Amino acid sequence: MKILFTKIIDTSLLSKELGQDVSAECIEVIKTSPIKTTPFDLKNHSLIFTSVNGVSSFFENRFQPNEDFTAKNYNKIYCVGEKTKRELRKHGFGTFKVLKNAEALSGFIIGKCQHESFLHFCGNLAINVLDKDLPLQNIRYKKITIYNTEELYPSVSEKYHAAVFFSPSGVRSFAESNSLDGMKLFSIGETTSGELRKYTKEKIFTSEGNNLVSIFELIRKEL
Repeated sequence: MKILFTKIIDTSLLSKELGQDVSAECIEVIKTSPIKTTPFDLKNHSLIFTSVNGVSSFFENRFQPNEDFTAKNYNKIYCVGEKTKRELRKHGFGTFKVLKNAEALSGFIIGKCQHESFLHFCGNLAINVLDKDLPLQNIRYKKITIYNTEELYPSVSEKYHAAVFFSPSGVRSFAESNSLDGMKLFSIGETTSGELRKYTKEKIFTSEGNNLVSIFELIRKEL
C-alpha cells in the first residue's frame, strides 16, 4: 500500500503511525512566507486566527494583544483548530473561543458576537467564508494579510493507492498537474474536503479533528 502525503512529515512518525505495510511518501505542494508589517494598535478589536502561519507571522511582526479583560482595550482571541490554539499558547496567549473550521466560527460570531469589531490575521489565499458572511450581517470585519502562500503545482508520475490533503490551497496545487482519480482521498477537515469535491467524484474520507492524530486514526481505519 502506497500513500502520498501532500505535506512534509517526519518519516519516523509516519512509520510509527501507519506500520510497515504502508509505504508513505511526502511532497511539498505549498510554500508560505511571512509578510513584514508594521504593528499597529489593536485597540479593542477581537482577533481571529485561522492558521498556525497566521499566528506565527502575527508575532514575528511584534503585535501585542491585550488579554487583560478589565482593560479598556481588551482583545478577545478567536481561532480555528487545536493546532492554531497551541501556537497561540506557545506565545503565551489563550483563546476566548476555538471552533473546528471557518464556517463554524462564522456561525458563532453571527449568532453571539454581532457587536464586536474583528481583525482577521491570515494568508493571501485564506478562504473567503468570514469576509463573505460577516459584512452581510453588518458585523465590522477586516482581513489583514500577514503571510503569503505560494502554490507549487508539483507533477507526480508515480501511482499511489491513497493521498492525504491538509488545506484547500494544497488541493489546488496538487490537482493543477495531477489526477485524483483511482485513489482513496483523505482530508484534514471539511473545508479541505469541500475543495477536493471540485476536482473529483471519488469518495473523500474526512477527519473529525483538524490534526495529525485524527487523520492517522482515519487512515488506519479505512486502509
